[in-house]
Amino acid sequence: MPAGTRRAEQLHATREAILDAAERLFAEQSLEVSARKVSETAGQGNNTAVTYHFGSKEGLVKAVIERHSADIEERRRAMIDRADGSDDLRDWLACLVRPLTDHLAALGNHTWYARFREQTATDPAYRAVLTRESREAAALQRTVREIDRCFPPLPPEVRAERGAMMRLLLVHMPAQRERQLAEGEPTASADWDGAANRLIDAIVAICHAPAASDV
Repeated sequence: MPAGTRRAEQLHATREAILDAAERLFAEQSLEVSARKVSETAGQGNNTAVTYHFGSKEGLVKAVIERHSADIEERRRAMIDRADGSDDLRDWLACLVRPLTDHLAALGNHTWYARFREQTATDPAYRAVLTRESREAAALQRTVREIDRCFPPLPPEVRAERGAMMRLLLVHMPAQRERQLAEGEPTASADWDGAANRLIDAIVAICHAPAASDV
C-alpha cells in the first residue's frame, strides 16, 4: 500500500474515532466536555487532536451533525416524493419526524445522536450550529413550508406557541427514548416506528387543538 494511501486511512480512522468519542461524551454528559477529554477518549495521545482535525470544538460539533445529516436528508427527500401534493398535515409531520427516527433505528440499539442533538439544541453556545445546518437542509426547509401551508387556522400568537411546542417535542422526545433505551428501562420498546407514530399523533393533536378563545 502506498505511503500516502496508508496515511490517508490513518487520518480517516483517527477522525472517525474522535467523532465517535465526541458524540458519546457530549450526549451522555454535556457540550462542556473538553476537547482534551474527547481526544483522550478517542485514544489520542496528542491532546490537540481535535484542533488538528476539526479546527475547534464548534467545528467538531458541526462535523458530528454532518455525519448524520446526509442520511436523514436522503430519507426526508424520499418521503417528500411520496407526500408531494398532499394537503394532510400528518403526511408532512411524518416527513419531519420519521427521517430522524428511521435513521436512529438503522444505527442499531446503541445510539447517542438524539441526545447529542438535545444537548446542542439547548446549549446557547452551540445552538446556532444546529440552526445553520437546518437552514441549509433543503428537504427540511421544504417540509417546514408544507407544514406551514397545511397548518390549521389559528391566531398568530397561538400558532407561534404551537410551533414552539412542536419543536420541543421533536428535540426532547427522541432523546428521552434514546436515554431510556441506553439505561435499559423495561418500558422502553426498541420499536422506533411505533415511537414515531405516537410522536406524530401528539404533534397532530397539539396543532389541531382549539384555541382557548374558540372553546
